[in-house]
Amino acid sequence: MYLSDLLASGMPLEEATELLMNVMWTCLGAFLVFFMQAGFTIVEAGFTRAKNTGNIIMKNVFDFVLGSIFFYIIGFAIMFGPDVAGIIGSGGFFAPTSLADGAGMMHGLPIGVFMIFHTVFCATSATIVSGAMAERTKFSAYLIYSACISIFIYPVTGHWIWSDGWLSRIGFHDFAGSAAVHMVGGICSIIGAKILGARIGKFDKNGKVNAIPGHNILMGALGVFILWFCWFGFNCGSTTGATTNLGDIAMTTNLSTVVATLTVLIITWVRYGKPDVSMTLNGSLAGLVAVTAGCDVVSDYGAMAIGLIAGFVVVFVVEFLDKVLKIDDPVGAVAVHGGCGLTGTILTAVFCKSTVLEEMGMSRLHFIGIQVLGVAATAAYVAVMAVIVFTVINKTVGLRVSEVEEVEGLDLHEHGMSAYANFRLHDDR
Repeated sequence: MYLSDLLASGMPLEEATELLMNVMWTCLGAFLVFFMQAGFTIVEAGFTRAKNTGNIIMKNVFDFVLGSIFFYIIGFAIMFGPDVAGIIGSGGFFAPTSLADGAGMMHGLPIGVFMIFHTVFCATSATIVSGAMAERTKFSAYLIYSACISIFIYPVTGHWIWSDGWLSRIGFHDFAGSAAVHMVGGICSIIGAKILGARIGKFDKNGKVNAIPGHNILMGALGVFILWFCWFGFNCGSTTGATTNLGDIAMTTNLSTVVATLTVLIITWVRYGKPDVSMTLNGSLAGLVAVTAGCDVVSDYGAMAIGLIAGFVVVFVVEFLDKVLKIDDPVGAVAVHGGCGLTGTILTAVFCKSTVLEEMGMSRLHFIGIQVLGVAATAAYVAVMAVIVFTVINKTVGLRVSEVEEVEGLDLHEHGMSAYANFRLHDDR
C-alpha cells in the first residue's frame, strides 16, 4: 500500500509514515544480508584452492535457494507459528502468510517484509557450514544438509530465541544472531567437518599440520569487506524499524570489528613472526560475529572489549582445532562463527550497560547465567541434530568424494567444468 492508501484507510499520518519507514529500513537490511551470500562465496573461494571454486559457488547459491524454499514451506511455521510449550511453532505449514493478523501484519511489519528478513538470516546460518566442509564434500550430500538445517535445526532454536520460545521468555538476549545464526552454523560446521574428515595432505602421518594455502587472498579480502559492509544491515537492520539508535548499533559493530582485527594482527605478528593476512581477515569477521548478540545493549568501550576477546578466541580456537582435535576447517568457520558466536553471546551480559540491566530488572550475574544457559541449550540441541543429520547422510548417499575426485578437483568431477577455463593451474591447484 502507498502512503495515500494508508491515509485513505484511516491511519493517522504519523503512524503511516512510521510504518513505511520501518518497511523501507527492514527491506534494506534484508537486502544487505542477502548480499552477504556473495561475501561468503568470495571468502570461501579465495581461502581454498582454485580447482574447487565452481563447487563453492554452487554450494553458496543453493544454500540460499534451498533455504528460501524450505524455510518458506516448513521452517517459518516452526519458528514463528503458534507456540507449543516454548519449544516449537505449530502452525502455518505450507501457508506462512496465514500467520499474519487481519491487517496482513506480523510483529509490526507486513508479513512479506517480516518473512524475507528472516529468510535471509536462515540462509546465512546454512552457508557458514560450506567453508568448514570445503574441498571434499559431495555436492548431492551438501544439498541434503542445506535443506535439513533450514527445516530441523535453525527454525527450532530460532523459535526459542526470537519467537515465543522458552529462552525468549526468561530474558535471553541475542539481538541479531551471534547464537541464533552464527553459533548454530559454527556447531554444524565442527560436527560436519569431524564426520567428513580432513582433506588429503592436511595432516602428515605423525599428525603434523600442513598448511594448504588458498589460491586468491585478494578474493578473500574482498569477501571480508563485503561482509563487513553488509553486517551493518545485519545488525542495524535487526531493529526492524527506523529507530534513533541505528548509529549506536553501527558504532558498536564497527568498534568491535576494528579492535578484533588489530588484536589478531598483533597476536599473529608475535606468535608467527609476521602478521598473518588470512588470520587477520578472519579477525575482522570474529569481531563482527561476537558483537552481533549485544550490539544494541553494550557501550562503545564494551564493544571494543568484546572485539579484543574475540581476537584471542579466533586465533586460539583455530590452533586448537588444528593441533589438538585434528579437525580440518579450510576457512576458519568454526572459530569465527562457533567460537566467537558463543563467546560474544555470553559477553553481552558481561559488558551490558547498567541502565539496560535496570530496565530488565535483573542483576549482571543473573543475566550472565541466562546467557550461559541459552548458549548451552542451543549448542546441545544443534550438536545432537547435526550428528544425526550428517551421520544419516554419510551412511546413505555418503558425505565424501573419492580420493581421485578430491585430488583432481570438485569442479571437474562434480560439475564438469573449471571456474578458470583457459588458465593453467599449478599442480596443487
